[in-house]
Amino acid sequence: MTNTMTNVEQSVRSTYSLAALQRQESLCCPVTYDPKYLKVIPQEVLDRDYGCGDPSQFIRPGDTVLDLGSGGGKICFIAAQVVGPTGRVIGVDMNDDMLALAIQSKPAVSTALGYDNIEFRKALIQDLQLDLSDTEAFLRNHPVASIPEFQSLQAHQEQQRRQRPLVADESVDVIVSNCVLNLVQPGDKARLFAEMFRVLRMGGRVAISDIVSDEDVPQEVQNDPELWSGCISGAWREDAFAEAFERAGFFGIQLAKRDSVPWRTVKGIEFRSVTIVAHKGKQGPCLERNQALIYAGPWKQVVDDDGHVFVRGKRMAVCDKTFRIMTHKNGPYAKDIFGIEPRKEVPVTEAKSFSCKGIAFRDPRQSKGLDYDATMDGSSSCTTDGCC
Repeated sequence: MTNTMTNVEQSVRSTYSLAALQRQESLCCPVTYDPKYLKVIPQEVLDRDYGCGDPSQFIRPGDTVLDLGSGGGKICFIAAQVVGPTGRVIGVDMNDDMLALAIQSKPAVSTALGYDNIEFRKALIQDLQLDLSDTEAFLRNHPVASIPEFQSLQAHQEQQRRQRPLVADESVDVIVSNCVLNLVQPGDKARLFAEMFRVLRMGGRVAISDIVSDEDVPQEVQNDPELWSGCISGAWREDAFAEAFERAGFFGIQLAKRDSVPWRTVKGIEFRSVTIVAHKGKQGPCLERNQALIYAGPWKQVVDDDGHVFVRGKRMAVCDKTFRIMTHKNGPYAKDIFGIEPRKEVPVTEAKSFSCKGIAFRDPRQSKGLDYDATMDGSSSCTTDGCC
């Protein structure tokens, strides 16, 4: 297995090094991008782009963006325009030829935009603490030819991870990736998701375009280095891909795009492009502040990632954290939820613990107050969004 994985790594590296120098049609999955963002990008970058989706659609102005497996830089260059001069874009890749293409193209893009908010860094996407450029610099001055020298290298790397992590904890607003996660070997995939979760800020999100399969990929296909570099062998099974985000602690996981027609079929297994969007921020205490949510429909009832049940049209009791998540204007739920704040706010310092389990309905009096006995003339409600 070790030899197989070594061959896989070598195949991926050589395939994408060649792809940085000459367009490889076998790596292309048809994608349509907004043409207004392509005008400032050098043609050689456009010609050597090998994505399967457009995760840049989920970036907002002012974001700090991390692109995993940034390749020649196309998504980074698009993102730089979307986030604007107040935003920031970080591209991470481990392939020298792809990084060289991106770095040499950056000045032209920055000049055209009138600002420079992009940087490219060398690292494995499953280890976003380790700066591979720093490791290479260390090796130039401290060649490894013995066990003590190898241990010295390891100590240097661990010190760099702790003191100068390549991407710091909770430092980015959105992570994007375009047909790269499937290139990570099975043993590193859990670590990859943990790293994404680590560097993302609370309230942040991921938008990942990748190739998935409709069935498990058999071992003989996984052992084929050429199919690995072609985004086939390492593909997640479609349902397992979404489950990986849930296991890592994300919420609001949505299949934002799914190609109906397979990109490739191998041994009867269909491989297609999907884009998943997921969010970070459900961690923290559950406090009772007398808030309620009403699910608008159309389903009779739904269940969120924490097991809360929302029945259409019913006032559901929730904790303060869930209320904020569900009603956040940029969150995944706001369009389907009506939020009801209590008439008298319960200060956080006075809030008691709330048990977020099962179905919990909220009596209107819990929000209005037991002593609420106001009587209002209907004429006072004649507003732009009220009744007359």
